[in-house]
Amino acid sequence: MMGIFAAIKPVVVAIIAQAVFRIGSRSLRHPVLWVIAGISTIAMLVSGALFPLILAVAVVIGIVGSRVAPVVFQGGVGHSPSANSGGKAIIDDETETPPHARITGWRLVRTVAASLVAWLLPLAALWLSLGPDSSLVEMALFFSGAALLTFGGAYAVLPFVFHGAVSAGWATPTQMVDGLALGETTPGPLIMFVSFVGFVGGFAGEFLGAGTSWVSGILAAIVATWFTFLPSFFFILAGGPYVEATRNRTAFAGPLTAINSAVVGVVLSLALVFAQNVFLPANESLDIVGIAIAILAAVALFVFKRSVIEVIMWGASLGMIMGLFATFVA
Repeated sequence: MMGIFAAIKPVVVAIIAQAVFRIGSRSLRHPVLWVIAGISTIAMLVSGALFPLILAVAVVIGIVGSRVAPVVFQGGVGHSPSANSGGKAIIDDETETPPHARITGWRLVRTVAASLVAWLLPLAALWLSLGPDSSLVEMALFFSGAALLTFGGAYAVLPFVFHGAVSAGWATPTQMVDGLALGETTPGPLIMFVSFVGFVGGFAGEFLGAGTSWVSGILAAIVATWFTFLPSFFFILAGGPYVEATRNRTAFAGPLTAINSAVVGVVLSLALVFAQNVFLPANESLDIVGIAIAILAAVALFVFKRSVIEVIMWGASLGMIMGLFATFVA
């Protein structure tokens, strides 16, 4: 198993690098946007806790930029229809908005109220039963905040989660790297990685007292998952009807363009931090074999256009073979 993980982690470095390239090729269409991405990378390498500030500054830059240089901060141009698209879509841009997706004030009020209840009740239960200084309360608040910052997908917020979890003592950098590698190998959204972080923190910290490792770990995983996903459902249910109203409006396109550019830098910082922990872990020499595996994975992804699942499976197979070889040699 250790051999499999040792081979998968370099593969994940290549996967994150591909994500940086994919997001950057769509977002960085002007030198100014490259500068935003570069500054974002440096800031995140200084401290992952700067992620909220980076987003806030990007919004301000986008608002000002959309007025001063609207050509730079205009929305993405998208892509042209494929030659094999199969004809007109059943639901396209001209389709009338269904009743459940239309903007209504009463529906928004109900959604906000239900979301607040779903957020406050478990938080209050933790607060009253364990106290305001409980690690589970701290975890609930932290992951709620992280969920509110998931602009650009899971890769964008992971450096913030990485920094916060390590600073709080819930996991070590090595455990965070292992968790991210595990998250890439499993079906479902990568943000499920937070369940792993919660479990590791609760198991090691025994939040409910001595001898409660498993119970604390499972409860912490539930807390991390609930408070991470609840805000996302709120945004979808409450904000969904408003999304279409913002299309092709420079006032919204400008901040989003700046945020996308900043996110490129954030994900690049994740790739660099992850690569450092994989290829040059603390108190160890440079992992030449790991670098070779990452290069092979990058060639498979960039040159031969193989899928992420395929590359991960190849990496796991290679790791198994290497592990068996090392066992026989020993």
